[in-house]
Amino acid sequence: MNKQTRLLIAGFLSSTFITGAAFAAGVHPTTGEALADDQTFTYRILDEHSSVDPQVVEDVSGAEIVRDLFEGLMNQDRDGNLVPGVATGFTTNDTKDVYTFTLRDTAKWSNGDPVIASDFVFAWKRAVDPELSSPYAWFVQLMSIENAGAIIAGETAVDELGVKAIDDHTLEVRLSAPLPYFAQMTTHATTFPAPQKVIEAHGDAWTKPENIVSNGAYVLTEHLPQERSVRERNTMYWDNENTIVDKVVALVINDENVALTRYLAGELDRTEVPAGQFPRLQKEHPAEAISFPRLCNYYYTFNLSEDGPEAFKDPRVRQALSLAVDRKIITEKILAGGQPEAYTFAPEATAGFTVPEVEMSAMTQAERDSLAKELLAEAGYGPDNPLTFNMIYNTSESHKKIAVALGQMWKQKLGVQTDLGNLEWKVFLETRGNQDFDLARGAWCGDYNEASTFLDLLQSDSGYNDGKFQNTRVDELLASAKIASDTTKIYTEVEQILAQESPIIPIYHYAGVYMMDSDVGNWPVDNVEQNWYSKNLYKIAE
Repeated sequence: MNKQTRLLIAGFLSSTFITGAAFAAGVHPTTGEALADDQTFTYRILDEHSSVDPQVVEDVSGAEIVRDLFEGLMNQDRDGNLVPGVATGFTTNDTKDVYTFTLRDTAKWSNGDPVIASDFVFAWKRAVDPELSSPYAWFVQLMSIENAGAIIAGETAVDELGVKAIDDHTLEVRLSAPLPYFAQMTTHATTFPAPQKVIEAHGDAWTKPENIVSNGAYVLTEHLPQERSVRERNTMYWDNENTIVDKVVALVINDENVALTRYLAGELDRTEVPAGQFPRLQKEHPAEAISFPRLCNYYYTFNLSEDGPEAFKDPRVRQALSLAVDRKIITEKILAGGQPEAYTFAPEATAGFTVPEVEMSAMTQAERDSLAKELLAEAGYGPDNPLTFNMIYNTSESHKKIAVALGQMWKQKLGVQTDLGNLEWKVFLETRGNQDFDLARGAWCGDYNEASTFLDLLQSDSGYNDGKFQNTRVDELLASAKIASDTTKIYTEVEQILAQESPIIPIYHYAGVYMMDSDVGNWPVDNVEQNWYSKNLYKIAE
């Protein structure tokens, strides 16, 4: 048993001393706070989630729901550290290319069946199976699991994936190369187990409330598309007696100002702060308006596919548009929630990542604007030949404000004409994924806390490289980073290439800017990935 395994098991054992007895007395067993009688947590989401199928979900709000309904090998604590999930710990071999996870024998599905190693084998093979066409199949390849890439490409049988159930409570994973952060990646929804019998019995309908079987702390009890999703305590969950929140309600509210009104009326426990309103709300509600760093970026991506605009094939055009964006106006005047300006793709909040200085970040905005005009003129665009293109974003007042601001900046500084398109979330994802756009809004929250979770999106064969950017040197650098002991120089060069080639326009890096009811306890503000679990929350008596 290695040191890491012992630590994980010790952490699990220490938590078992907390019993449900204190809950019955109406106080929190650790903090001593009086607990509310109604342990319901209600929060707002912008759009209908993509799915609650772990191997199909592809958006943040869907992943939040899936983390409640299903549990993977490992979880995260409030600081983002690994803690036991279904697995109590893991070991690795000397060459770090075989991971062996030990599964707890108390884990059960919501129908009472035991959760066993073969449930993970089935799920992971399902994720790479071309028949499913999982939007996150590439993530399994990114995990360096043996044969994942060949299976996804249809060159190798699914059963050749490097994952094996040694017995019911032992899962072995073989990697094609050592990956030091592999265990961190098992907190991602794609790696969660799936109930084979239920999927085979119900097909695509297996995730409906009347059919679904899950192994997390909650079960899905209601789902009204475009309106609400409800999950309630799973009495079969192995740690159910230490779960305090009984019910979690996600309400789809497309208008963030309407959501704020409903929050202030007491209908919501959490909602995002509308753009520009954080300073006011922080003064009026100092205990409820919060802002903290998040492991996410906000950007626009150029369509560089064969069918993309001819103008965007010229890096001078792309650079000019990026240079002319006054990011400070967006972060300080439009958003005003503590978001830092972005000149690199990976955020400063990324663990072990030193933000490199790129030429643009050292310039004044006036210098950027001047260079932008020169580059666009060199590329052949100006008053006699204005640059025109369309840009799309998904429904949100903040996204609209930013898109309008970008269009105005480009028009005033460069004479560029833009046509804005606002699309509903699922239509937006499909449109962007099919390269049916000129310039499209993008955003990414880290799937694990390492710079590759962002930079790998711009690999030539990445499943989320919606702009179809291709650069051989970037591909080589990112491949070498997988086995490098020090990635600083590698990631610096990648970011510098991206700044020169400008396949994307970084706008800002996220902050979590919320109105959070002061009676919500234990929100993980120090977890920059914001992998939160309702089972760790509680409602305080008012």
